[in-house]
Amino acid sequence: MLHSLIMKPANSILSSYGVTVFETMSRLAIETGAINLGQGFPDEDGPEELRRLAAEAAVAGPNQYPPMLGIPELRQAVAAHNKRFYDLDVDWQTEVMVTSGATEALADCMLALIEPGDEVVMIEPLYDCYLPMVRRAGGVPKLVRIEPPNWELPRDALAEAFSDKTKLILLNSPHNPAAKVFNADELQFIADLVQKHDAYAVCDEVYEHLVFDGQPHIPLMTLDGMRERCVRIGSAGKTFSMTSWKVGYMTAPAHLLGAISKAHQFVTFTTPSCLQRAVAAGLEYDDSYFAGLSAQQQSKRDRIAGALEAAGFETLKTEGTYFLSVDIRTVGFEGDDAQFCEHIIREAGVAAIPMSAFYQDGDVRHFARFCFCKQDAILDAAAEKLAQHFGARGA
Repeated sequence: MLHSLIMKPANSILSSYGVTVFETMSRLAIETGAINLGQGFPDEDGPEELRRLAAEAAVAGPNQYPPMLGIPELRQAVAAHNKRFYDLDVDWQTEVMVTSGATEALADCMLALIEPGDEVVMIEPLYDCYLPMVRRAGGVPKLVRIEPPNWELPRDALAEAFSDKTKLILLNSPHNPAAKVFNADELQFIADLVQKHDAYAVCDEVYEHLVFDGQPHIPLMTLDGMRERCVRIGSAGKTFSMTSWKVGYMTAPAHLLGAISKAHQFVTFTTPSCLQRAVAAGLEYDDSYFAGLSAQQQSKRDRIAGALEAAGFETLKTEGTYFLSVDIRTVGFEGDDAQFCEHIIREAGVAAIPMSAFYQDGDVRHFARFCFCKQDAILDAAAEKLAQHFGARGA
């Protein structure tokens, strides 16, 4: 009988990971009918013009394999985007590649750059795919923590994490889930360590156009000595609010892109050409589009922050991304963050994500993350539910 057979195990690294916390909380939100402010995606689609362009391109064709590195017009648009926003001179033919989302771009980098035993520096809290990707590629994680509420870069600990065995640092800025934007001084400190130890930097910059309060996004690639050491990853899903499209793009020096493209060749090979054509048009939008995107999300941040503060929560500084975190102790909740998130789904009808899910261990268990890239009416309704619930508990 099949159930009695002793089967060879699956890969021990990937099979050790359970269902993501995002999926768990989303399922529970669906079961209970809760408002889902957990998973990070907008509830309104991006520009209709781009959606129509993609549809027309699919109908008109061709719908066969595009060039492996991406269609020329999108690679040219990525290069021009780098120049316009960051004054980076990029050769679109040898230094730009299109991927099936930023997650694929990250996987390509890990597979192409890491040899078994190489050390990889990462800054917790971590987006959930980072650690399994590094471990599966044979890398040895060297974790450094930034912690709420101030998210300060621990410079001594970061310097200790680097060594002659360091192959790369995986840097996320603007940072999910901390909503921190690393400033020029912090980035220079990181750049100095990368150069001192002859390492690389893989930079996840998918929220590059979601930075608030006039603060600039500074790609690490723009710092002196870093042009030849950095891979810069962007995401059309985040920039154009259409996360299902899964169109990513990377900028890297030719000597790194050549290796990374070999991994891409054997992972997805190409990305739908109709979507690439639409994204190329989007990247050529006037500056007002990108400023408007940031302003819209900043307004939503301020809306949800004000409502949550009125409900009794202490909110943490949110410099960018879609996410705002709160200290759950400030409304008198005595359990940990996982218990809090399950509690508010079941009892208040709102879903969030526990911050501890982004750490490997430790005592960061009193903070929850809310996603605010939702319709204003949804944000208002969620805040009202939380205010009513915790007001009633405190009465």
